[in-house]
Amino acid sequence: MNYASTLAEPTKPSVADFHRVNRGGGLFSESVSQWLGAVFALVAQRLGLRPTVLTITNLILGLATSVSVVALAPAVAEGSVPAWLVGSVALVGWQVAYALDCADGQLARVTGQGSPAGARVDVLCDVAAQIALVAALAATAVAQRPETPTWLVAIFAGTWMVNLVTSVMQSGPNAASMVTSTSLPVRLVKLVRDYGAVIFAAALVLAFAPALVFWVIIAFTVVNGGFLLASIVFSARASL
Repeated sequence: MNYASTLAEPTKPSVADFHRVNRGGGLFSESVSQWLGAVFALVAQRLGLRPTVLTITNLILGLATSVSVVALAPAVAEGSVPAWLVGSVALVGWQVAYALDCADGQLARVTGQGSPAGARVDVLCDVAAQIALVAALAATAVAQRPETPTWLVAIFAGTWMVNLVTSVMQSGPNAASMVTSTSLPVRLVKLVRDYGAVIFAAALVLAFAPALVFWVIIAFTVVNGGFLLASIVFSARASL
């Protein structure tokens, strides 16, 4: 073997290289979802796939999982389909879909395949996947508790998008954080807005206590609505 030619060969990126360029997302996302995403990014890079392929795969899997939860919600409420089965499908499907969402950005940054069009597709697919997720949780709540108020479902759906909107806003040159501390207690508190942790918790509730989904949507309506108001106040004060 020619030693000189071996030295000239480009170094292939590792899982750690992909994870190193992750954009965070919270304690759970960085510790679990981004690492799984790095594995997917490595496999995609070895297969010669473009980041948008991962983005579309994330969308298809996320939609399929949420549609399954919606379709089976009445059967779970009636007891003809075990909740643990639906919860397990949600847990695996949502987590893998989110890991693919993490992977597309990692792949784009490491391989230099990023583009404005790709970034737009990523955001649009995130919106579609999260709309489906909200529909899945709302359908479960209504199936378990038919008297669930329509206005509550509407507010829950509207405030859920606060996380996605603020995440997009944070990626620009004018990004700012209301709480800059990175201490462990603060990061633990922020798990309520960590998408990876949220979908993990939601799937566990679907699996073991679907009747509590009603209270889950109330909790997230309060959390996301409160964060929206706090963000408005924070930004308004900074602009004055």
